[in-house]
Amino acid sequence: MYEKELNILKKKNRLRKRNLYPDNITDLASNDYLGLAENKKILDKACSKAKEFKSHSAKASMLVNGYHRAHRLLEDKLKNLNNFEEALILGSGFLANMALFELGRKGDIFYVDEEYHASGIIGSKLTGAEVKFFKHNDFENLKKISVDYKKYNRVFTVVEGIYSMMGDKVKKEITDYAQEIGHLIIDEAHSVGVIGNNLMGITDEYNLNPNKTIKMGTLGKALGSYGAYILAKKEVIEFLLNKARSVIYTTALSPVDSLIAYYGLEEIENNLNLFKEKIKKRKELFNTDSLIKIIPAKDNETLLQKQKELLEKNILIGAIRPPTVKNPIYRVILRANVNLDIISKTLNFLGDK
Repeated sequence: MYEKELNILKKKNRLRKRNLYPDNITDLASNDYLGLAENKKILDKACSKAKEFKSHSAKASMLVNGYHRAHRLLEDKLKNLNNFEEALILGSGFLANMALFELGRKGDIFYVDEEYHASGIIGSKLTGAEVKFFKHNDFENLKKISVDYKKYNRVFTVVEGIYSMMGDKVKKEITDYAQEIGHLIIDEAHSVGVIGNNLMGITDEYNLNPNKTIKMGTLGKALGSYGAYILAKKEVIEFLLNKARSVIYTTALSPVDSLIAYYGLEEIENNLNLFKEKIKKRKELFNTDSLIKIIPAKDNETLLQKQKELLEKNILIGAIRPPTVKNPIYRVILRANVNLDIISKTLNFLGDK
């Protein structure tokens, strides 16, 4: 039924497949920045705590009876660590980004970075508000397209803390300006656990105003679990609970995943200086603002070939192809639990000196 389309993708070296990799592989592809997804102590704590509850499943939508004590436990920790009034746990970052664009109604405006995550781009097509895109991380272009912001009821500027396919950090002048003209919506999926005095991301590093910021973060990256959350003022969270379709019409996140994230946060708290030291060393050594290193590839064929050669050396990297990105890239994660020498040799092999 789709043979023709699949053959075209194959000829262009753009056909994607699921792969099961060996457990002993050196992983430089995943977003498990701190190695918490491999920490069995966290898993043991979460499973032990889950057994204290009658049910280890959400069983229903959060607004029916799927709201679990494990959710509240994680929400309380998140809002306290980040100094926000309220938190909301969701099933995934994709669902969270879809929910955030439900905040816009007729007469409102979203100014969105053109490199914002695909889930947000899809969400922006479903909102009742107007949407304008500005050039990636370009403060002057943002000011240019927002010159008439006062004519709108509510103004939202939408950015990522660290851009997942670029590896760069949002400029402070953009976040400051966003809070001047309205509210900042920031996707911190790749910045929590990586930057900030308490490793809580851009909101932490830039000391952003929680009354003017709506923060989205994920549980499936640095926290080593699965799911997502939104942090904001109480009225914003209450509005999302009543209006966001990706909250209302989906089964709540697994309580076990919530507990894994809870103990992941606890692990960061208890080992903060150690993690910060490892992160600092990697940023300095490999000249990056994040733990994402992006290296351009000549073409899709070369990209896949080099990935294959590294796999033969038991090293896995991200080989990212269009349409996810405009041009093919090697995406290497400078994970805190991977030997620096291995990372260095991998980058050299890919042509990054």
